[in-house]
Amino acid sequence: MGRSRDEGELPGAVIDGLHVALATRNDELAEPILRLRGVGRQFGGLRAVADVDLELAPGERRAVLGPNGAGKTTLFNLISGEFPPSEGTIELFGRDVTYEPAQLRGRHGLRRTYQTSKLFLGLTVEDNVYLSLLGERNGHLRLVITSRDRELREMAQAAAEVVGLGGRLHTIVGDLSHGEQRQLEVGMARATNPKLMMLDEPAAGLSANERRTLTELLLALDPDITVVLIEHDMDVALRVAQRVTMMYEGRIVAEGTPSEIRGNQLVHDLYLGSRYHDE
Repeated sequence: MGRSRDEGELPGAVIDGLHVALATRNDELAEPILRLRGVGRQFGGLRAVADVDLELAPGERRAVLGPNGAGKTTLFNLISGEFPPSEGTIELFGRDVTYEPAQLRGRHGLRRTYQTSKLFLGLTVEDNVYLSLLGERNGHLRLVITSRDRELREMAQAAAEVVGLGGRLHTIVGDLSHGEQRQLEVGMARATNPKLMMLDEPAAGLSANERRTLTELLLALDPDITVVLIEHDMDVALRVAQRVTMMYEGRIVAEGTPSEIRGNQLVHDLYLGSRYHDE
């Protein structure tokens, strides 16, 4: 599980200490980049999310955990604007976006990846990043040659290089491994200079080596980018996150640092299992 100490990995206690210090610094220096107050969503008789209060500081790394059906993806859909809440308010980058559509939130700096890939599998790595950048700058995809085409191509190449795909620029995305496709999705989101990145189960279906590569990639993201991820792989989530939010039956039931979450008996009983409680 993970690398040995002589390979340069910091002890867990040191990592948690750094996470706490960074989170405290973020909280003290800036207003939240995201603020939810009393947010809920009902589908007929099903209450998928209920009375959620949540704040993210600029540059914070947050993991949202919980068993299947806890409301995590519904919460992501509310934040990203896939549909509006039934009650409550959502503020993003200091603006009330409660009823603002997803594309407008994207223009203000929110980027999201999904459980199911939205890549163009028949196009190359470079073309996928290029189209992402083109859509960002025009508000929609314009498949035309522009005066900025060369600049965007160079930016696409640089973005692929950052996520370890510089040597695969002309590879058809459908020929990439699942792990490489996840790397590409992160690279595409990062290339547009987001303020907030939302990653929905980025490590799902990855091999152990692919999970390690993805974890290092997430840890190396620009410190000014706020990152919130849903993740079932606890090794990934608890290493990347500074703070963890635990959901159960649509509600937030616990919140704290990775160490606090590992030691929380309620979280242990609901989700984590004894090996995380005892670490």
